[in-house]
Amino acid sequence: MSAYLETLRPKQWIKNLVIFAGLVFDRQLLNLEPLLRVLAAALLFCLVSGLTYIVNDILDVEADRLHPQKKNRPIASGRLSLGKARIFAATLALISFPASFALSINFGIICVVYTALMLSYSKWLKKIILIDVMVIALGFVLRVAAGVMVIKVNYFSPWLFVLTTLLALYLGFGKRLSEIKLLEDQAGQHREVLYGYTVPLLNNLLVALLSGILITYCLYTFSSHPDGANTMMMLTIPFVLYGIFRYMVILQNSDLASSPEEVLLKDWPLKITVALWAISVVIVLYLFS
Repeated sequence: MSAYLETLRPKQWIKNLVIFAGLVFDRQLLNLEPLLRVLAAALLFCLVSGLTYIVNDILDVEADRLHPQKKNRPIASGRLSLGKARIFAATLALISFPASFALSINFGIICVVYTALMLSYSKWLKKIILIDVMVIALGFVLRVAAGVMVIKVNYFSPWLFVLTTLLALYLGFGKRLSEIKLLEDQAGQHREVLYGYTVPLLNNLLVALLSGILITYCLYTFSSHPDGANTMMMLTIPFVLYGIFRYMVILQNSDLASSPEEVLLKDWPLKITVALWAISVVIVLYLFS
């Protein structure tokens, strides 16, 4: 059972927290019915994303066996056979997709599109430089859209979609940089697209994205309130500044960024910063709006 659970990559489920963006930023976090619907959406998306991880591990089993960390995954290590993994994937599909459409037709469509996109990524798109990371970013945008689709949203700033895209690109290119540093001469053997990336190129992309993230977040804070009268969200900017800079430090000095979810789970300064940002956002949105 532990092998089945591990192949779903529960640590990756932290990415699905962005599904709550529509609920939180539309000030509906304290409303029971929308909260339960978004919780259900997050749970179903964990199953759907787990399905894509299983298929990805099946397709990448040989390459994963050459990776110093991924060789320990259940399928690559042999703890879960390919046959059992295929049956598990089919079972997840039969459970998650009907339940997704039952929750919301639009949510179900997003789940299908996300799965098709990720499977295309696993088979073809991950081999195309730049497109590989852009597809990952689109996956995050679909998560945000999924959370918006299952509830009736009164106001959700479009800047948040732009911000989600830029943050996902930042994490994606940061992961590529960390992989090149970790794998060195064997990087291309593990992931073919790494032959096209260089450290200087990735550093330049990260600097450009860093600027875009900070500008976009500042612009969002000006329009976080529907009538534009309340700009107290600007008080949360210092947390975003430190968080982005802290992640850049980790990128340059640690291999931890090869798995972005590990950074959020293990780096205490970043965890504290994210927690303080989240608290400050809730205070501003729910007490001073």
